[in-house]
Amino acid sequence: MSMFGFRYAWAFLTRLPGGLHPDGDGRISAAVGWFPVVGAVIGAITGAAYLGAVEFLDPMLAAVAVCGLGAILTGGFHEDGLADTADALGGLNRDRRLEIMSDSRIGTFGALALILVTLGKVGALQELNGTEGLIALVAAHALGRKGALVLMLTLGRASSVGLGATYTADLPRSRVSVVVVLVFGIAALSGAAGLVASTAVLAVAGLVAVLARRRFGGLTGDVLGAAEQLGELAVLVALSQLSDAPAWF
Repeated sequence: MSMFGFRYAWAFLTRLPGGLHPDGDGRISAAVGWFPVVGAVIGAITGAAYLGAVEFLDPMLAAVAVCGLGAILTGGFHEDGLADTADALGGLNRDRRLEIMSDSRIGTFGALALILVTLGKVGALQELNGTEGLIALVAAHALGRKGALVLMLTLGRASSVGLGATYTADLPRSRVSVVVVLVFGIAALSGAAGLVASTAVLAVAGLVAVLARRRFGGLTGDVLGAAEQLGELAVLVALSQLSDAPAWF
């Protein structure tokens, strides 16, 4: 995995300078292994913002501001996938669901999904102090993207076109598998809370995989975005419930 891969992933997943746009779909696939690393950087930025914000703002207001900052840094990329996936679940058959998913307009289910997931993240984050919030946000953004990698490795494509197909067309499966294992191992070695958080993401990824296979026939780019957002939520909720435990990390 070269630094070019990191810059491709950075350009793809964020709206921040320093990225490099690939000139072919194969290079997007080659950048996939860097997704958790990019997530960790985004988590560090938002976590540092939370660490500073809770010194001046009510924890709930700080959490709202930081969740908004995360969406700004990524251009709402994953949130868009969550909304499209939620809307598509209302389709009567597979073809109709994929048609709804490809529609850029947001519907009732998509709006509700965004509201509920954002409220969940805000509610969980406000339970954490500044240092805990910093750690939790790094973990949430890195592990959430790890969950998306798990889906890429385990699910077939729902369609031959779209970002889901692009991600997995030339996926370096062995390298991505190593990344998934390393991220899980780092989380587990960081303490009981890290193990719980990583396990929560794997559970969410499994549920999303089952739902995607049954409702869409496989993986799409929007499903990956939904898995990432739900993974973030799972980590923040898990760590907020463990915040009073001794030796949290």
